[in-house]
Amino acid sequence: MVDMSVVLPVASCALDPDEEGHRQRIIAAKDALGNRVLILGHHYQRDSIIEHADATGDSFSLSRLAADSIAEHIVFCGVHFMAESADILTAPNQVVSMPTTRAGCSMADMANVPDVEECWATLIDEFGLLDPANRENPDLPAADEDAFLVPVTYMNSSAALKSFVGRHGGIVCTSTNARGVLEWALERAGGNGKVLFFPDQHLGRNTALGMGFQERDMAVWTPGELWDEDSIQSARFILWHGYCSVHQRFTVDQIDRLRTSYPDVQIVVHPECSREVVDVADANGSTDYIRRYCDEAPSGSIIGVGTEINLVQRLDAQYLDKSIICLDDSVCPCSTMYMIHPRFLAEQLEAILGGNLNRNVISVDEETAENASIALNRMLATL
Repeated sequence: MVDMSVVLPVASCALDPDEEGHRQRIIAAKDALGNRVLILGHHYQRDSIIEHADATGDSFSLSRLAADSIAEHIVFCGVHFMAESADILTAPNQVVSMPTTRAGCSMADMANVPDVEECWATLIDEFGLLDPANRENPDLPAADEDAFLVPVTYMNSSAALKSFVGRHGGIVCTSTNARGVLEWALERAGGNGKVLFFPDQHLGRNTALGMGFQERDMAVWTPGELWDEDSIQSARFILWHGYCSVHQRFTVDQIDRLRTSYPDVQIVVHPECSREVVDVADANGSTDYIRRYCDEAPSGSIIGVGTEINLVQRLDAQYLDKSIICLDDSVCPCSTMYMIHPRFLAEQLEAILGGNLNRNVISVDEETAENASIALNRMLATL
């Protein structure tokens, strides 16, 4: 086990003196609503939210659970783009809401439709690429001589961007299936085409490198900055200059320090981390992969994890025969996830119970949802 004389990361979030009161309000409202409501909790939520969740998971798995549910009301304890995806996938008679609509995602906000459209137009006009939307069937593989620009958006993006991708023959990916999706996109780009990947450059880069591509096969697009013609011309992947504010915090130095203290430590990180961190880790994968990695590690293992602290601490509490440690020694939870407070969850459930059915509702317009569904369904077909 870990020598506790070594200082390990500890979450430093002040307790709410009214937390037990919020908890009792949530329990009472949830009991009164019964199966009319389904509470979904993302892995990165605090424990005082997770304890009330009917299901926990990553963003896409929770959205699919919502779609399979018969509940009238889906209360999504995550961030905005997740609730949008749930609304797209659920039935028209189901209402998706959040405890607070202020819970956004900084990475998702790094790519917006106007900036992506400007990038798209530049790549089409300046580099002789073609829009897959003009193909008779963009779902079919392209020929070796073709040069299509295929857009791929990470699940961590707005419904508007998923809609853009759907309109232009593109596809959505998750951190679990990114490799299969990029293989799909390359086949539809043709031998002379390119893949435009947004918003997270690190997931795109790490996935492409894992497929055998080199850094020279990638160019980074930064909105508002001059682009390098030669690097874009030679690239197969155009990576949007976006990143996760949590996974950006993890460094090689943190891993080195942990290995100095614990030579037998195993390091597993999320692929949203930088290439340098992924390269020196023992393994990398999605949140579900990290959970399985910890589950399958032998008793007595020391595991350093590069992902959000709430999940790491929950794993450490679950596996008492192992020591599971967050890499970052100045721990900070995902600030936007942390906006989902028990008081807000209590208020949302009480509003539903009281008949206020418009509070914090997430509703994607029909046209946006239809095009986003095309991109999501393409992803499902690759699974």
